Amino acid sequence: QVQLVESGGGSVQPGGSLRLSCTASAAIFRFNVGGWYRQAPGKERELVARLFTTGTADYLDSVKDRFIMTRNNAKNIVYLQMNNLKPEDTAIYYCNGGPGSPGLFWGQGTQVTVSS
Repeated sequence: QVQLVESGGGSVQPGGSLRLSCTASAAIFRFNVGGWYRQAPGKERELVARLFTTGTADYLDSVKDRFIMTRNNAKNIVYLQMNNLKPEDTAIYYCNGGPGSPGLFWGQGTQVTVSS
């Protein structure tokens, strides 16, 4: 069983930035798509960003030009740099990876709260 551990969540004012990190216990991101999902209260979980093994990424329309997903293969880490955060970005953010779509493995989630 691969463990995914997220960090970097917290509270920030609108317009602020956060960087989420997700460390995997095995080299899953090098060989599989990595993704960040989020779930706001009362809403379904949605895909925010995913990074393919080629290095290409795609994003939820509402976060394009604000969020950037990157990967460090040597450390088995994926990141989500979140800039110009908005209150509607408030959610629990989950890391995902491994075979399948979505991937087989999930992190425990990290809370992001954007509020003035």
